[in-house]
Amino acid sequence: MTLKKLRSKIDALDKKIVALLNLRAKVTLGIAEIKRRTGKSIYAPERERQVLQRAALLNKGPLNSGSLEAIYREIMSSSLVLEKRLKIAYLGPKASFTHLAALKRFGSQMEYVPMENISDIFLEVERGSVDYGVVPVENSIEGAVSHTLDMFVDADLKICAQIILDVSHNLLAKCRIKNIKRVYSNPQVFGQCRIWLQENLPGVERIEVSSTTRAAQIAAAEKTSACIASRLAAKVYKLKVLAGGIEDSPHNATRFMVIGNNDVPPTGKDKTSVMFSVKDKVGALHDMLVPFKKYGINLTKIESRPSKKKAWDYYFYLDLEGHRDNPRVKKALSELESKCNFLKILGSYPTGE
Repeated sequence: MTLKKLRSKIDALDKKIVALLNLRAKVTLGIAEIKRRTGKSIYAPERERQVLQRAALLNKGPLNSGSLEAIYREIMSSSLVLEKRLKIAYLGPKASFTHLAALKRFGSQMEYVPMENISDIFLEVERGSVDYGVVPVENSIEGAVSHTLDMFVDADLKICAQIILDVSHNLLAKCRIKNIKRVYSNPQVFGQCRIWLQENLPGVERIEVSSTTRAAQIAAAEKTSACIASRLAAKVYKLKVLAGGIEDSPHNATRFMVIGNNDVPPTGKDKTSVMFSVKDKVGALHDMLVPFKKYGINLTKIESRPSKKKAWDYYFYLDLEGHRDNPRVKKALSELESKCNFLKILGSYPTGE
């Protein structure tokens, strides 16, 4: 078949695709009307997961699953806009890894609002100034983001979804490597690139800033400065990528949480996050964990944080498999509550990654 004929075939397929997308959009408008009448949340992570799973099962190639998911993310993003253009707060500025995570979850059609710190994200979601917030919670190399965990203690918000973002760090600058006098980045990022920096930029000053994007902004304004940031930051701030993939581990991923005001229904593959504090006695933490063993519930994370209200008093952050409405999970949490000083269910949400 000739190139002209193949392109004509593409044109005919595109015509059908556009018609089907608009037909899908009309159905979405009907769903939006039902949601408005019944007071249901516009963003439904549980339904999102079902759509992506079904698309993956229907996929026979040659498109790979990642490409198909990216396409469907944009389809769903465009559909959400027909119902309401959601406002999403993230740890900015633009092109930060939290921004990338937000784009991965919500697509390009939402309104993204950069925030200077994690506290502001929680505050704006609580005020209703934005619909959802995206916050980093842990990195596979550096561990928990303590500020986020601390914010959950007093915030009256729910975890609605999680996002796992594979993180690749890049050295960006306007000059050549040999001319670099200082490197800017986030403290956690420096921790994830220690070996590369020691081998390639020994003795070069490292300056910690609030975010990788802030680092890119500074590097863009200083001739002999570099930063460690994303490729999107290089594009936004017109920097050259001097070295890519400089993280010490090839399995570097960061977990983010979507926070909002609504609970998420069960999907069949969920996770629940809770916080609790223990009574000050020998074996107290062991006693807290017994109910999960009793009801066969797998714990995927436990992290301690000082309460900041009393010396040597701690909160524990716990992730477990299952939804809070699952009968076994309900029983385990009920028994945990009877044993501890304080229990807060932060939310149940699809694992979805």
